[in-house]
Amino acid sequence: MSPYILGIDVGTTSIKAVLLEKVSRAVVASQTLATAADVVDNSGIKAKEQQTSHIIDALNRCVCLLPRDKLENVSSIGLSGQMHGVLFWKAKSGCDWPDGECFTARDTSQLITWQDGRCSCDFLSSLPKPDSHLSVATGFGCATILWLMKNRPGFLEDFGVAGTIQDYVVSMLCGLDGCVMTPQNAASWGFFNTTSNQWNTEILRAAGFPTHLLPQCVPSGGLAGQTRSNWHGVPAGTPVGAALGDFQCSVYSCMRDQTDAVLNISTSAQLTYAMPADFKPQGSPQPASSISYFPYFEDSYLAVAASLNGGNVLASFVEMLKLWMKEFGVEEPSDLCLYEKLIGCALNQETSDLRVRPTILGERHNPMCLGQVTNISSANFSLGHVSRALCCGILDNMASMMPADLLQQAGVRRIVGSGSAIARNQVLRQEVERAFPLPVVYGQNADSAVGVAMVLCDRC
Repeated sequence: MSPYILGIDVGTTSIKAVLLEKVSRAVVASQTLATAADVVDNSGIKAKEQQTSHIIDALNRCVCLLPRDKLENVSSIGLSGQMHGVLFWKAKSGCDWPDGECFTARDTSQLITWQDGRCSCDFLSSLPKPDSHLSVATGFGCATILWLMKNRPGFLEDFGVAGTIQDYVVSMLCGLDGCVMTPQNAASWGFFNTTSNQWNTEILRAAGFPTHLLPQCVPSGGLAGQTRSNWHGVPAGTPVGAALGDFQCSVYSCMRDQTDAVLNISTSAQLTYAMPADFKPQGSPQPASSISYFPYFEDSYLAVAASLNGGNVLASFVEMLKLWMKEFGVEEPSDLCLYEKLIGCALNQETSDLRVRPTILGERHNPMCLGQVTNISSANFSLGHVSRALCCGILDNMASMMPADLLQQAGVRRIVGSGSAIARNQVLRQEVERAFPLPVVYGQNADSAVGVAMVLCDRC
């Protein structure tokens, strides 16, 4: 039987696991499970946390659903996951293997996710300037740790290791005493120099940061170790890749050419293209810039416009409509029914002079830029106008962050459109083609679990 690569993405809301046949590079099995791990925040500090035990339980159940005979022929395991966030655990006791084939979380904190908002603008401005071309924002691991040092100084005393949730899974599978982290995830934490591949240790130490929590950096695309035990049929001793960023893996899964740009609209939205091989980011962070340069593979970089406002804006609009209906005492239709109605109305309204700025979550480069609706008249207040203007606004915001002429100057020849929001919304696809006068192709859906499996297939 041909060997398989097990690719896993530990996402914000779900776990996805795929089996990629190594020879044909075909996905032969796939499973997705919701984690249902969100913790209700009553603290008033805009915390966004998840139950680690729920995530690991969903991970085990998801992998267990894959065909056992194929799992027994897995030759390597790759993991990607949600970036920026931070999890803490105790060295040498971060999990149990109660039945020899399934590990459960133990002695860990809750996962503080990338969506965490506890680091205010005032707090971030009080932090030292990083030796990096990348800015630091709320939800970034190092910023969160510095916040905890100031506001919950005793919290970290119980833990000796820190990493992203995907780093934690790698450590538990391999039985590592500490945490290894690739530059992709390290850069997402802040205070990491991607040119030297070094943490800003001295800067952080001077700020009172517990530098013993900084993971050991290893190359993106390399191995972290081997499985310490059989895992749902995957043999002990199977090589495990060091965890990668979900964004980079999603791009890897669908960028077929260096002249492609990838536009992904799911919960949030990202537009990216590959920089030339000799590109090196220069200078200090530019917090007001809408474009960042993320480390990719083999010392290369992606130019990225990462918007916090994507499909979640449409979901918020649907929730608002449902709330209004509830307040009027009207029976609420399903989310699917509302989405279909909104799309249908927008398709019947080909254009609109109504203007919606959909940045209800702000943006990392401009957190105070909230949403607006302008140019309202008695003639453009229909559901079709509003729905069309909302979809248009999502793409206008994306184009303001990374304009079409910039893509053309960078040598981009086509845009690969992907993501769940684009896949199910024809109006968004129309607005993509209006905002970016380049050929747009669909159907090459970005998939982090497939991408991380492809990375191992190509590089290990």
